[in-house]
Amino acid sequence: MRLFKRIFVIVLDSVGIGAMSDASEYGDAGANTLVHIAELKGGLKLPVLADMGLGLIEPIAGVRPVSHPTAAFGKMAELSKGKDTTSGHWELACCPLFNSFPVYPDGFPPEVIEKFKFYSGFSPLGNKAASGTEIIAELGEEHMLTGRPIVYTSADSVFQIAAHEEIIPLERLYELCQTARNKVCIGKHAVGRIIARPFTGKPGSFSRTANRHDYSLEPPAATVLDVLKQAGFAVIGIGKIADIYANRGLTQSYPTRSNKHGMEIITNLAAQSLPDGLIMANLVDFDSIFGHRNDVTGYARALEEFDTALSSFISKLSASDLLIITADHGCDPTVPGTDHTREYVPILAYHQGLVQRPTSVNLGVRSTFADMGATVAANFNLQPLAFGQSFLNDLLR
Repeated sequence: MRLFKRIFVIVLDSVGIGAMSDASEYGDAGANTLVHIAELKGGLKLPVLADMGLGLIEPIAGVRPVSHPTAAFGKMAELSKGKDTTSGHWELACCPLFNSFPVYPDGFPPEVIEKFKFYSGFSPLGNKAASGTEIIAELGEEHMLTGRPIVYTSADSVFQIAAHEEIIPLERLYELCQTARNKVCIGKHAVGRIIARPFTGKPGSFSRTANRHDYSLEPPAATVLDVLKQAGFAVIGIGKIADIYANRGLTQSYPTRSNKHGMEIITNLAAQSLPDGLIMANLVDFDSIFGHRNDVTGYARALEEFDTALSSFISKLSASDLLIITADHGCDPTVPGTDHTREYVPILAYHQGLVQRPTSVNLGVRSTFADMGATVAANFNLQPLAFGQSFLNDLLR
């Protein structure tokens, strides 16, 4: 017997909640995205998340620790060897990654660049680890004069190609990314993601557009999305979900322009009569616009805007719906550097039956993100996957 007809999962991209025990191995000792943002801003106004129990996971300035939370609460540790979007999402779907993706802090080796030149016909600019906004400010004018795409990476396992939309049209940029995915970044150089980074504007005032597109490797094993789809359930992705899972395991996908747009889509879907299954959204602005740019003020504002949108979304849920809010890694904007941080992620699980429950449901510290996917699988009576322990029963006692 299925317990919830629809499960909504909202992944707050990079909203970590404290350094994991092995964070020092990643250079992230002491990181805490949520807590540090709240401290620097003198408190966060997150009344809906507070009611759900966010302030019971960790003390967060401005987020009161309520006595009767409306959701089950806890945090999850990452089992995978990494701290990026791909490994985090794959593990959420019960497919942890035990071999780290290759990274290139000094830029890509000659063999990779020569392959790119051969297959694309371009000799790229850049080839170094850099901030996306800084590298287009540095090389955007030269790119416009020469027509050569800008290739760069970061602390993550990514091969990024930036191009002005008037110099290299979007379709051509996407073709270059497909070439990099299929012919260049392969074998030992198979990075987690190839990312198209289009921008517009003039020298001195370039800006990245919402036409970004990611080309991920395929998960090495079945995910809960795959298993759900094979069993005949709906699997709807919102935002980067299709990109992250290499378009696998989905029955429908909605691209987004922003966190606000993503919340509008998932709220509209919640109000509709959907087939049974999973609706999973990634809200990327926390990470891409604020975390990586060390924008504490913008990050805090985005969190508060999400909290406001969450109130409207919850009002559309029925008694047969389950909502899970979590994240995929951290990106503490208060620490040196602009990279992701190795952190626990929050887990909040809400359904209407918990609101009347006299006692709170503390999910504790979960040993893997895969517990979320295992809970989804258990709800739809699917065979357990290799990783993850369901907390479904905790939500129903």
